[in-house]
Amino acid sequence: MKILDHQGRLFGKVSILDVGAALVIVAVMVGIFFFPGPGRSAAQLNSQSQAVEVDLLVRGLNVKNSTELIQKFEGDRKTKIIIRNQPHGEVEVKSIRQLARLIPVPQPDGSVKALPDPRPDIFSNDILMTIASRAQVTKDGAVMAGNKVKIGTSVELEGLTYNFNASVIDVRIK
Repeated sequence: MKILDHQGRLFGKVSILDVGAALVIVAVMVGIFFFPGPGRSAAQLNSQSQAVEVDLLVRGLNVKNSTELIQKFEGDRKTKIIIRNQPHGEVEVKSIRQLARLIPVPQPDGSVKALPDPRPDIFSNDILMTIASRAQVTKDGAVMAGNKVKIGTSVELEGLTYNFNASVIDVRIK
C-alpha cells in the first residue's frame, strides 16, 4: 500500500491538506494553553504607587459662568477623571486658574504682540489646572487607570454638573 496516492491522500483515506490544517490548529492550541506569555498589564509591572501631579489645559471651554465653575472646583477640591474611556476615580484639584484670552496683533514695525481678546465671546474660556493622585510608575512613565499618562494625553473631567476634556501638559512624579 502506498503512503500517498495520486490524489494526495495519506493511505488513500485522508487528504494531506486536512492533516496540515489539523496540525496547525493543534499547534495554535498548544501555544495558547501551554505558553500564554506575560498576562500582566503595564499597571501590574510595578505594584508600588507614587504621588503624581498632572497639569491639565482646557482650551475653549464653553461655560455660562466660568467664575462659578472655578469656585466649584476650589470648594470641592475633588473631581473624577476618565483616561481613554477608563475611569480612574477621584483626584485632588490642587490649583485652578482661568487664563487670559490673548490674540496675536501685528504691529507697524512687523513684530507681533499678544493683546487681550476684544471679541465679546465671553463664554469661551481657557483654564489651567493641576490635579494630584497616585499612579503606578513604570520605566515608561506614570500609569493611571491602566493607561500611561504623558504630555498630550486627553483626559475627561466629570462631575455632577460638568463633563469636559482637557489635555495633559506636564506630569510630575513626586
